[in-house]
Amino acid sequence: MLDLAKPQTRPYIMGIVNTTPDSFSDGGQFLDAGCAVKHACRLIEEGADMIDVGPESTRPDSEYVSPDVQIERCVPVICAIRRLYPSIPISIDTRLARVASAALAAGATMINDVSALRDDEGLVKVVADGNVPVVLMHMKGTPKDMQRGGGPEYDDVVNEVASFLRERVEYARSHQIKPENIILDPGIGFGKQTEDNLQLVKRLDEIVAMGHPVLLGASRKRFIGEVLGVANPGDRDSATLAVSVYSALKGVSVVRVHGVRRTREALDLIAAIDHS
Repeated sequence: MLDLAKPQTRPYIMGIVNTTPDSFSDGGQFLDAGCAVKHACRLIEEGADMIDVGPESTRPDSEYVSPDVQIERCVPVICAIRRLYPSIPISIDTRLARVASAALAAGATMINDVSALRDDEGLVKVVADGNVPVVLMHMKGTPKDMQRGGGPEYDDVVNEVASFLRERVEYARSHQIKPENIILDPGIGFGKQTEDNLQLVKRLDEIVAMGHPVLLGASRKRFIGEVLGVANPGDRDSATLAVSVYSALKGVSVVRVHGVRRTREALDLIAAIDHS
């Protein structure tokens, strides 16, 4: 288990394994369990500190996926990764208590919830009883409708996101989730317009100052393509690397990325420079 409370020389790297047919960047590539496990192994060999297994796409306009289907997609993958890498932290990217419980039983050690414990009232108990870290992410709306009309409008996106996250931290703590198990995610691309995402990245230090580890998931997101005119998500890794480096300098604890090797090299080099 990674101790996010310890001082870090660089952010931890979370490698993405989407076991879905419709994720925005790599949908269908790792729906087969064997392909997903091979991909996870490759990410670990390239330097991922943890793996995030996602059995439901939460891209804009995505459809709800039943817990049975999510469990079928993620449990064999988590079991296989755990057998091959007994100590690697594994996160389950889900909003549902049943899926989280099955994933923890299979060997997952962390829950990544884009709804911040709002979509399934049973999930908060799963987190508390399991004494596992949980990512609380900001999202205005739902994956189905969050980007309709270009996304919601904010008076001050950073202040509104911070206010939401403070409320969710209070909720989590009031339900016996330990403060050291709480990780915050500003929700890049989830109910935000391009300028909102840029402001959130620019002012990440304000989210970091809230006192909990911060996870940033900007990898290959649409705002990068809109700024640079890059339509294909798979061609956004170089720009994603720039965001990861910038966020490291702002104090984030975890970067969630598709491309691990170059991220690891860049962050290790920054750490070497910083501590020389």
